Amino acid sequence: MDKRQAIGSWLSGPRAAAEDMGVEFGYRGEGLGLPESGPGAIAPLGRRFGALFIDWALCLLVSYALLSGRDARAAGNWALLVFLVLSLITVGTVGATPGKLLLKLRVIGEGGVRLSLPRAVLRSVLVVLVIPAVVWDRDTRGLHDRLSRSVQIRV
Repeated sequence: MDKRQAIGSWLSGPRAAAEDMGVEFGYRGEGLGLPESGPGAIAPLGRRFGALFIDWALCLLVSYALLSGRDARAAGNWALLVFLVLSLITVGTVGATPGKLLLKLRVIGEGGVRLSLPRAVLRSVLVVLVIPAVVWDRDTRGLHDRLSRSVQIRV
């Protein structure tokens, strides 16, 4: 076998090369026992980024109006703290931030159970650190979700 075929090209990536060799990956969330589509399926990335944008805009608004003394530069710093508190309170209680609720998403534990408070705290802190949130697995779950044993699903 040609090593280039095993590694994959920089255009198609290693997953495409593995699929060309007959490796079966299944759909996103299959290994977690989730449906392929519809309610309960893994949330699509577009909706997740949209929810994050809505939450961040809300946090910027709150920090600008209430915490920064109407200083736009200081509002950005305060927004990170507001985002952490928002995430802790909402994901820890109802399983979704306001942005996730608007876009019909929810954060649950891997077994389909509600996310416990310690796991919600871990997940929220890791999201604020950013790097764990941009390192994904094949199910498009970020490292923050894997370490807190959670998954974002459609509602």
